[in-house]
Amino acid sequence: MLSPFFVNDKQLKLSRFPLAQVNRSLQAWDASDEYLLNYIKDEQLISTTARVLIFNDAFGALTTSFCTPSDLSLPNDLPDNYQSHKTNIYCINDSYVSSQGIAHNINQNQLDNANITQLNSLESLPTDIDIILFKIPKNKSLLIAQLIEIKKSVEQYNIDKNPVFIAADRAKEIHSSTLKLFEKYLGTTTTSLAVKKARLVFCQFDQKQSHKDPFPTVWPLTDQTLKRDFIISNHANVYAREKLDIGARYFIENLPYVKENSQVIDLGCGNGVIGLTILANQPTAYIQFVDESHMAITSAKVNIKTNLPELVTQCQFHLNDCLTNVESNSVDLILCNPPFHQQTATTDHIAWQMFKDSFRVLKKGGELRIIGNRQLAYHIKLKRIFGNEKLIASNDKFVTQSAIK
Repeated sequence: MLSPFFVNDKQLKLSRFPLAQVNRSLQAWDASDEYLLNYIKDEQLISTTARVLIFNDAFGALTTSFCTPSDLSLPNDLPDNYQSHKTNIYCINDSYVSSQGIAHNINQNQLDNANITQLNSLESLPTDIDIILFKIPKNKSLLIAQLIEIKKSVEQYNIDKNPVFIAADRAKEIHSSTLKLFEKYLGTTTTSLAVKKARLVFCQFDQKQSHKDPFPTVWPLTDQTLKRDFIISNHANVYAREKLDIGARYFIENLPYVKENSQVIDLGCGNGVIGLTILANQPTAYIQFVDESHMAITSAKVNIKTNLPELVTQCQFHLNDCLTNVESNSVDLILCNPPFHQQTATTDHIAWQMFKDSFRVLKKGGELRIIGNRQLAYHIKLKRIFGNEKLIASNDKFVTQSAIK
């Protein structure tokens, strides 16, 4: 959805990514973005020389608010002493889709991106930061990992300054347990009053105890079908961090037979355990691991190198928005456990995009095999796109379904 965002006397046009989503009612910003930006302006917390670190800015509502107009969009009658606002902004995201959304929204508002640096969740944080703006992630493990990294960076590099730290989220998502995590990993924590059902969290870096980053977690997986053991590594933002989740286990039990030399995509691969299982069972297969999470792709790559190092050359690892720009009519099999949410929004538009992209990318006669919760009714979408659908297996919670191109 293209939604106007009014903040600090500025109007921005923000698009929620991916652009081709079916659910057009979801906007690219929320009340906590507005609250945070208004607070910063009222308190005059950011100067033109400030170095600002922004975490988890889903589609650029915060980032674009600190950008100046590009030369193309400036009026011709500016005074000779005009100086643009050049606050240095560093954006940290685990989501490839979010980083693409930020870049798109900067461009469509004709803003200058010269002072914007986008970093992924596994890169080192910049030094000498003045203010940290933190959108609280839904994933508790990611929250912990980011707080540990922030505290470590502040202790190591910000010796002479104590940066301002402000977190924001919808009020209903900020629980007492959430505040205890901020207290534990950063220090003294207070909250604002709620405004438009949003709330701010303020932290001081006075927690003396240091915490070792527990991620990635490493755990053993025994595959009864293959009668072999795997060692699985999971970064913080990857689902099922300490054991195989029941959905993935049920999917593994109902994977198709894979012919020799097949071209296979593990779509939304997470830690790559589905593709790993296929490759262990059919060592001549060629697997593409695709996900929008930097932590997921890194985890999948580690798991192949750890468990099947001799087959790494048959694998590719791609950050992508579903199967954007993947060659049409190019693969034999796509395996997928579609998400039914994006950040805090429950939505099926990502599943729609995955199914449509799969239809385009599969060869004629190729198969899309998925697993999902029973109530999601994916069979309707599959029939609409593929013209057919087959129930492979079901239990009281999950269904495994197949569609042939």
